[in-house]
Amino acid sequence: MDVHLRELRYFVAVAGELNVTRAAQRLFVSQPALSKQLRALEGRLGFPLFDRVHSGVTLTRQGRALLPFARELLERWDEGVGAARAAAPSGTLVVGMQTAVGRGIQQEALRRFREAMPGWEVSLRLVNWTDPSGGLADGSSDVAFVWLPAAPGLETRVLSVERRVIALPDSHPLAARAEIPFAELRDEPFIALPAAAGPLRDFWLARDAREDDPVVAVTASTADETFEAITSGLGVALLAEGNASLYKRPGMVYRPVGGLAPAELAVAWRKGDRRPHVRVFLDALPRPSRAQASPGAP
Repeated sequence: MDVHLRELRYFVAVAGELNVTRAAQRLFVSQPALSKQLRALEGRLGFPLFDRVHSGVTLTRQGRALLPFARELLERWDEGVGAARAAAPSGTLVVGMQTAVGRGIQQEALRRFREAMPGWEVSLRLVNWTDPSGGLADGSSDVAFVWLPAAPGLETRVLSVERRVIALPDSHPLAARAEIPFAELRDEPFIALPAAAGPLRDFWLARDAREDDPVVAVTASTADETFEAITSGLGVALLAEGNASLYKRPGMVYRPVGGLAPAELAVAWRKGDRRPHVRVFLDALPRPSRAQASPGAP
């Protein structure tokens, strides 16, 4: 029988969580799609892998017997792919990102990487906010620039620490202020990341500084969607100070926000990934920098 590696990854993830909803969030797929794939796998195997219970799922006897072999097969496959890539005299390093990086980080790292790996190319891949791992979760990226908090299963290194600013229409009553305390923004309609972004959505809605639920006016999956909603007067959005200079739009202004913890830009890679080209890229990155925090920030 033919069983796809993706199905085995789904099986292992659900076996680890014993809950299809949590496993779907970890895999960045919808719960119905994951359930459908599991049923298809069980149909091909000819036996059930899980029993459905009130709290989620439990492994059947067949599922428990298969699990260690599935884990070993996936580990061996990943090792084999890594070894094959490392044996190549040339290749392509895929760098995922959800917004422009700037700050001198990306350009310097790419220059140093090409000097160390002259036969290799670099592909920059824009990933929307529905995947907070920057393409690492499904293996479509080798490394990624992400904002913390990071998705599960990743290792990270902070590259820049910056205060959060608010993006708002230039006609907004608060736009004339030099700095805005977050207390004055709590009731504003916000542009939010998709629910799939998980803790990252909460961070950019400043749930860490709220006791109430934010007012969400629009859900946006990309930076362009976010700024279009702001300039249309639909709401406001928090972002890192360093991105304010990268995303200038007519009709939109940025103002520092007091009373918020800073944002952290990081490079991320999959846990245990020791492939040579990944390590070279990580070594090529500059050391962290810290932007001055706004008054009143923790």
